[in-house]
Amino acid sequence: MPLTSRQWLYAVLSAAGLLLTWYFNLRFMEESGGAFSVVEFVHAGYANSAAASLGNDLAIGTLTFLVWSYAEARRLAIPHWWLFVVLTFGVAFACAFPLFLFVRDRRMGAGQEIRPDPSEAA
Repeated sequence: MPLTSRQWLYAVLSAAGLLLTWYFNLRFMEESGGAFSVVEFVHAGYANSAAASLGNDLAIGTLTFLVWSYAEARRLAIPHWWLFVVLTFGVAFACAFPLFLFVRDRRMGAGQEIRPDPSEAA
């Protein structure tokens, strides 16, 4: 099935989420002597009130995405949901979220049988 315009957009946003975040992650590593310290990275994210606001916004958005995407992956029978968790924390939320939307959109448009989640039965 060919990609829709929306699917192309999700793919481009996922790639941008990878490239733009890792450009700055690599700069951070360079500024930190070539190593990546999660503790220092989080500490730097709270360098001022604006950074803390963005960090907290990202944290809440990420947790919301993980809860929703887990339920949505079960509902649509999207395999290997755990890969999106790995991408979220190992690459970037900005990469994982649009990639999940891409996979979800492909799954919904594929006309495949969707398995309802039994825990959501009325």
